[in-house]
Amino acid sequence: MSARSTILRPRMLSRAAVNTIVGIAVLYTLLPVLWLLLAASKDRDALFSSNILDLSNFSFGQNLSDLLAMDGGLYGRWYVNSLLYAVVGAALSALISVACGYAFDKYRFRHKEKVFGLVLAAVMVPQTVLALPLYLMASKVGAVDTFWAVFIPVLFNPFGVYLGRIFSEGYVPREVLEAARVDGAGELATYLKVSLRMLGPGLVTVFLFQLTAIWNNFFLPMVMLSDQHLYPLSLGLYQWNSSASVSPEYYPVVVMGSLLAVLPLIAAFVLLQRFWRSGLTAGAVK
Repeated sequence: MSARSTILRPRMLSRAAVNTIVGIAVLYTLLPVLWLLLAASKDRDALFSSNILDLSNFSFGQNLSDLLAMDGGLYGRWYVNSLLYAVVGAALSALISVACGYAFDKYRFRHKEKVFGLVLAAVMVPQTVLALPLYLMASKVGAVDTFWAVFIPVLFNPFGVYLGRIFSEGYVPREVLEAARVDGAGELATYLKVSLRMLGPGLVTVFLFQLTAIWNNFFLPMVMLSDQHLYPLSLGLYQWNSSASVSPEYYPVVVMGSLLAVLPLIAAFVLLQRFWRSGLTAGAVK
């Protein structure tokens, strides 16, 4: 019995250590969200003068109405812009990335691995480095300060192409493609009717990664845009936060706007997490 206890004790200690680390990570993740939720219920005076856990000065509804009315309702316009940039852009980017990854995996063409090496090299280039070249190219075609100046660059994601190839290797057997071709299906029909359905988890995974990246995109819109009506949430809230030092009435609306800004990401991960979890294991046993 003592020998068994000696064996079980290290296991229990290691499990307790892992649970402790996981608990600390959960607190580290949730505490800022909790602070944001509580701070959004404070008015301007209570935000700085009272305990953040004190719910006596509850003004959530007033802050929400102030947010929607501030500067002629610009926040609503920014929210719609962010949804267009992020949701539509991430969906198209996922389709493009998975299609490119599928082509790299299933087709043979000259210098394929060299081209794919360039794609991998592009993954390591920070997006902020590309902002100035993209601005110069957009300036030449007259696209600066337009919707397309922000929307078009987010459609192309080298990391998504890499993931698309991994998913294609893990989910689409070559035997299935050969069977479809024997039945008379063309390459486009084979991809759309057979391969794309198998690549569903890959599409969702690339979509979630790109949705998060575009939603949090800040530097590119700041470089490209000067019209406030084209701002995404990240840039609009930054502008309001910069103005708060002069006009303190912006502080409560910035906090409330930040709280509402995280809701689409939470909803997307909750609704699509089943596909995301299965997609992350693609090719793990190859």
